[in-house]
Amino acid sequence: MSGTRGAARRHGGGIGSIAGRWYHARRGGAAGRAAYNRGPVSTVDSRLGDERFARRVIAVASVVIIALVGYLLLGHRPQGGVAPVVAALPLLNACLNATSAALLTAGFVFIRRRLVGPHRACMLAALGVSTLFLVSYVTYHALAGSRSFGGRGWVRPVYFFVLLTHIGLAAAIVPLALTTVWRAWRADFARHRRIARWTLPLWLYVSVTGVVVYWMLYRL
Repeated sequence: MSGTRGAARRHGGGIGSIAGRWYHARRGGAAGRAAYNRGPVSTVDSRLGDERFARRVIAVASVVIIALVGYLLLGHRPQGGVAPVVAALPLLNACLNATSAALLTAGFVFIRRRLVGPHRACMLAALGVSTLFLVSYVTYHALAGSRSFGGRGWVRPVYFFVLLTHIGLAAAIVPLALTTVWRAWRADFARHRRIARWTLPLWLYVSVTGVVVYWMLYRL
């Protein structure tokens, strides 16, 4: 008898669960009978629902961020002078990019050594630093606009190659990073590792080239 109940629990939630569903179906009228006929929602269905919702949120956030940055770079023309605190933001952005690169490198080293806790801390810190960079970047371009590159000769095509690849991959990193973090949060580590193989090197490239663009634009 105990074996029969155990099998029932494994395959349908147990005799008590079935009886409980039947009771609520009788008490709940048509809605209760419909719920009884559907049966319990499976964990797989729940996970698929969460995945679809996360994809929508990530897609909307990515489109909003990319559209906002694109407008500030191409269509926004601020008026008036630039306050000293605003003029200091490009240096802060470069420091945030350098910090993000260091955290990403440390996180990679930690996970290669199977130190999951430090790896998680570094990657979440990198996400936080990159978010601060985005806020600072948007603030600067909203108040000060874009700065033209004044270099001449061979350095000019080099600068624009670095700049264009930096901007293009930065746009791709928004959904990639959010999806990678979401899958780790959901403990979907097989799919997390598959996408992280792309996210990490691209994110690292964007962080490093952010520092290079600052140096070429403001210090060269």
